Amino acid sequence: MSAKLSIHTSLVPRGLSRVAAATYVGVSPSKFDELVQDRRMPQPRRIDARKVWDRFELDAAFDELPNQLSTLSTINDWD
Repeated sequence: MSAKLSIHTSLVPRGLSRVAAATYVGVSPSKFDELVQDRRMPQPRRIDARKVWDRFELDAAFDELPNQLSTLSTINDWD
């Protein structure tokens, strides 16, 4: 008797496409490309010819982005 694998419909996949990864972190695909280019977001993994982004790596990179308060503290009032 073969077991049938059932995946819950609310399960978030570990590997995300470029568009899904951009949506996951809350930016447009073109902005996501910029973030990957300047290494604020991780490089994709390869599955054959397909590029996928690891959701856990996206979480870690997102955690490293500055928050509004740290961004404001770097603004020089004299500028």
